[in-house]
Amino acid sequence: MKIISLNAENIKKLVAVEIKPDGNLVQITGKNGNGKTSVLDSLWWALSGASTIQGKPIREGQSQARIRLDLGEIVVTRKFKAKADGDYTTSISVENAEGVKFPSPQVMIDGLLGQLTFDPLAFVRMSPKEQFNALRQFVPDVDFDAIEMENKADYTERTEINRQIKAAMVKAEAIQVLKDAPEPVNEKALLDELEAAGKHNGDIEIRKSNRARMKADVISKRKEFESLNEQISMLRIKADKLALDADDLDKKLNSAPPLPDPIDISGIRTRIDEAKKVSDYLKSQDERRKHLKEIEDLEKHADSLTASMDKRESDKRAKIAAAKLPVSGIGFGDGVVMLNGQPFEQASDAEGLRASIAIAMALNPKLRVIRVRDGSLLDEGSMKLLEEMAVDKDFQVWVETVNSSGKVGFYMEEGSVKSINGASTALEEGDAA
Repeated sequence: MKIISLNAENIKKLVAVEIKPDGNLVQITGKNGNGKTSVLDSLWWALSGASTIQGKPIREGQSQARIRLDLGEIVVTRKFKAKADGDYTTSISVENAEGVKFPSPQVMIDGLLGQLTFDPLAFVRMSPKEQFNALRQFVPDVDFDAIEMENKADYTERTEINRQIKAAMVKAEAIQVLKDAPEPVNEKALLDELEAAGKHNGDIEIRKSNRARMKADVISKRKEFESLNEQISMLRIKADKLALDADDLDKKLNSAPPLPDPIDISGIRTRIDEAKKVSDYLKSQDERRKHLKEIEDLEKHADSLTASMDKRESDKRAKIAAAKLPVSGIGFGDGVVMLNGQPFEQASDAEGLRASIAIAMALNPKLRVIRVRDGSLLDEGSMKLLEEMAVDKDFQVWVETVNSSGKVGFYMEEGSVKSINGASTALEEGDAA
């Protein structure tokens, strides 16, 4: 199905136009600002839903506009009406060749419409990422966004894990490892031994202090005895008692066993210090083993994340390889479109254009129409290639080009078709109704 005729009134810059294509290449020419783009927009607006229409589809100063598109089997009519607030309303109708209207016109059109917005020339000029996104629809089983999001999350987590691995390695390497590691020492037994020795030595000191005090008492009491003996008549009883006390204490003192030698605790302290060093070393080795185990676990996790990312990429490549792409030689690389095994952007101008045209044709199998804006960017060879492919594949290609000669295609001037391939036309405003 192709376009038999296009009639448009008061659409953007258009006054009234009637275009009946003759041949596969339909060139819309003229100077800038005279309605070329409005013609191509009319094609799209006649077929697409209202949401794709620009803010001001009606020509300045007019209250109504209309597009009538004859596709042979069906005729599509879209009307616009201006509102007082500057907005507009739009309606669409579709009827068959016998004039019977379809009850759900947009639904019917959507079943025919492919990707009329796919401009092969625009595709050539896209960035690799934009080209990739434009063709993702041919691999519906691959959720590229989900894969990219999951890979990004795994990559971020793996980066954090690798950071933790490095930190754990630094901690592990900072711990000294001796060639001859000592055996553990019972620090508690040594501390108990130190405590017992302390008690023993303390008891000796107490006993020495007691004995010194007792000796002093003996001396004191004897002096007091001597003093009291002078007052013997008055203090005999007291003197005798004191003498007895003194004799008793003296006996105790003389009968006391010799004091034992003090225990030297310096050796015990040295052994405790050595034991603490051994204990600290063994603790550091336990910590080092924990760091090494942490490194091992983190590396396993990082490897599992890498495996998940690799599997997603492998599954994606497998699905892409099995996908039915529209053009021979077209494929997907890592975020880029490939052509004959090389990134699309590295293809020659002719190769890139040929592939882009083929893609556009594959996207429009029912309505065999392609729109090309900025056709002035095509050189003579590229324009010839476009026409040859249109003829070969039986497609209708509408091309917008800047050309002021008036001798090529449908020449636009002040919103109307002024000539067709150099032949003037008498079409005036309102004639296309």
